[in-house]
Amino acid sequence: MIKVMVFGVFDIVHMGHIHMFKKAKEYGDYLIVSVARDQNVEKIKGIGSFHSENERKEFLENFRDIDEVLLGDLSDPYKNIDLVKPDIIALGYDQKFFVDELEKKISEFGLKTQIVRIPPYNDNKYKSSKIKKYIEKII
Repeated sequence: MIKVMVFGVFDIVHMGHIHMFKKAKEYGDYLIVSVARDQNVEKIKGIGSFHSENERKEFLENFRDIDEVLLGDLSDPYKNIDLVKPDIIALGYDQKFFVDELEKKISEFGLKTQIVRIPPYNDNKYKSSKIKKYIEKII
């Protein structure tokens, strides 16, 4: 079984995320999604998420392309990699956080995990930051 892992906040899930899940699943048999914890989202982005970590996790558990959803670790963003030992980590085309140390951490865990980038899906429209700005305008 080839395990593929993706990471993210997934606060307002849109077609770009669905595209990412489908493309990531094409790399293997089993897709695991690691959902960022509330306190880490606020620390990294400077603003909390709209949906709680448990709401985001429960929502994603209902997607047919996703086989397992885990909450990230509170202090170590790489811990789920060591726990799951994925064959492939699929990153979003614009994913920046914790990417710089990713290869080093994979090596430290003694893994041979391949890292791939998922291409964007209509990123002029389906990008979380753009969707949030649009929502702010209409509320």
